[in-house]
Amino acid sequence: MPPPTDAQTFDLGDVTLASGTTLRGARLAYQVYGSLNADRTNAILYPTWYSGWHTDNEWLIGTDKALNPDEWFIIVPNMLGNGLSTSPSNADSPHDHARFPMVTFADQVECQYRLVTEHFGIRTLPLVTGWSMGAGQTYQWAVAHPEMVQRAVPFCGSSVTAAHNQVFLESLATALVADAAYADGDYAPDRLPVKGLRAFARIYSGWGFSQAFYWQEEWRTLGFTSLDDFLYGFWEQFFRDGRDPNNLLAMLRTWHAGNVGNTPGFNGDTRAALRSIRCPLLSLPAEKDLYFPPEDEQWASQFIPDGQVRVIPGVWGHFAGGGKNPVDTKFIDGAIAEMLARPGYVG
Repeated sequence: MPPPTDAQTFDLGDVTLASGTTLRGARLAYQVYGSLNADRTNAILYPTWYSGWHTDNEWLIGTDKALNPDEWFIIVPNMLGNGLSTSPSNADSPHDHARFPMVTFADQVECQYRLVTEHFGIRTLPLVTGWSMGAGQTYQWAVAHPEMVQRAVPFCGSSVTAAHNQVFLESLATALVADAAYADGDYAPDRLPVKGLRAFARIYSGWGFSQAFYWQEEWRTLGFTSLDDFLYGFWEQFFRDGRDPNNLLAMLRTWHAGNVGNTPGFNGDTRAALRSIRCPLLSLPAEKDLYFPPEDEQWASQFIPDGQVRVIPGVWGHFAGGGKNPVDTKFIDGAIAEMLARPGYVG
């Protein structure tokens, strides 16, 4: 499936990143669902995840869901690096391709903050929520702009990328760039490093779902007829279908560096950053997530003044948050509905 073409664009202009590098003429692609009310108080922010586009978030939006566009104004910003917002695949020289600078979660959120405040004139967010890297951005919002966030529900993600998670990410990056066709990132559009992408997808297939998922052959519920059919039809097809390798690597670097403690003012102190969160925060880790395990969220929650953890049960691992399993979707939707029904932080 090619990238969607229906995104709206907010011109950021020149953006100086945490690294000190300036992205010139940067753009933030986004989509909205629903209508903003007169006093601009019904906006929900729902950032994208690793390699996902705004359309990949739509499974949790609907009139039968807590994220009901008849009630809420739901903003889905595309991360820098995902191919729709400014990314290696569309950036101008000298930041094109493999020369794209490091973008942190803090950089992502500051660009989104400008969209929300400058473009829409919004000063309060009843909810920020997101899956995986979207969860990382949710935590970052709660730390960087506590005066705006009334409630937060990160699912299958974390406030800091753990060392074991980083090992997984480094294995992905190493496999991709090992393909000679990668050519130090200057591959031709019609000569993608397919061997590297296939290796990338194979590594991911062993981490995205749990051991029990494979043992129980849950992939059959997705319409696949054999293990090989699943590995090719789900994993390889996804990463070879409109996902640019340099974009994948840029987003990996963002993920790898994730840590709310690096928010300006906290000097790397993750615990202090978590203690600064003012809003009720409900984290939803998946029971068998191999790279965002529940233990990580239980550790973080002890420092958040109004932090809770509710584990998504089952065998789907990280993809419990991917909208593929109706049981998990119902669990996440119910938790969001419950949070929206409780009082939120009002600055």
